[in-house]
Amino acid sequence: MHWVVYALLAAFFAALTSILAKIGIEHVNANLATAIRTAVVLLIAWGIVFATGRHHEIGAVSQKSWVFLILSGFATGASWLFFFRALQMGDVSKVVPVDKFSVVISMVLAFIILGEAASAKTIAGGVLITIGTLILVL
Repeated sequence: MHWVVYALLAAFFAALTSILAKIGIEHVNANLATAIRTAVVLLIAWGIVFATGRHHEIGAVSQKSWVFLILSGFATGASWLFFFRALQMGDVSKVVPVDKFSVVISMVLAFIILGEAASAKTIAGGVLITIGTLILVL
């Protein structure tokens, strides 16, 4: 499959996640809800690793990869905790687009940290996303 198919599937399931989470967090502490969701993700991810026989490759993961994957895990955890709290307090139709401002932040960080090329098309898209986010917030 092409990467775009996976990205679209990710977008679909992210959208579904927000709707299901909003329903699920009613009368549930946001941190507890995040922990429950995280446990499910953990079970699914490790289940896939074992089902595909990839668990044997864990020893081949470099120290650098371990460090950055662990840091990524901390960032994911923080993101999920803040997202669930925002979702508990606000409307999905407002919280999710603001959360997806991470797209613009990711683009800027990719340019700065990873040295990715900033094309006119990419910058224009980022500007439009930023304008849309500002319209929703203000």
